[in-house]
Amino acid sequence: MEQLYYQIKVAGLTRNLQVCKINDDLSIAYFVLFGDVEMTVKAAEQLIKMAPEHDILITAEAKGIPLIHEMARQSNQNFYIIVRKNKKIHMTDALSVDLKPITTHEMLNLFIDSTEASLMRGKRVLIVDDVISTGESLRAVEELVQKAGGQVVGKMAVLAEGDAKNRDDIIFLEALPLLNNDGTPKQ
Repeated sequence: MEQLYYQIKVAGLTRNLQVCKINDDLSIAYFVLFGDVEMTVKAAEQLIKMAPEHDILITAEAKGIPLIHEMARQSNQNFYIIVRKNKKIHMTDALSVDLKPITTHEMLNLFIDSTEASLMRGKRVLIVDDVISTGESLRAVEELVQKAGGQVVGKMAVLAEGDAKNRDDIIFLEALPLLNNDGTPKQ
């Protein structure tokens, strides 16, 4: 079967995204920042311009890492938090939440260390991700921020996929439609 691609323009750049089948009735255009330095820099630049005042940035492992790093670098922030998919050996008294993302078939746990949690206590926290789709990852990160005593002041992503584009609680650069299995946008 021939590989399908969906073209999108983000932050002034055009990319062809691989169409990946989720089930018999749904495909997505798979957006990956890993390795795309130009897109990461440009998207971070645009998101920073739109970002609310905040004290600390947070993202879920893994695809948001290059973006949050570049946003921190461009805005002269020397620290950000990465929510982990596995409890690491150094994590003492870790906080955790469960989630079921659209791109995996199993339930996941997300973790932050007690040290990272203490850095958010009483702080304005900006959640950043590459794509917001079902909002499940976003919900889980927001729950961790709240458990840590932080105040979520904004939720940002490069792309809002599917119905996420209709949410009024997120800031994003472009909408990305859900796709039929032939690569055409769903209506």
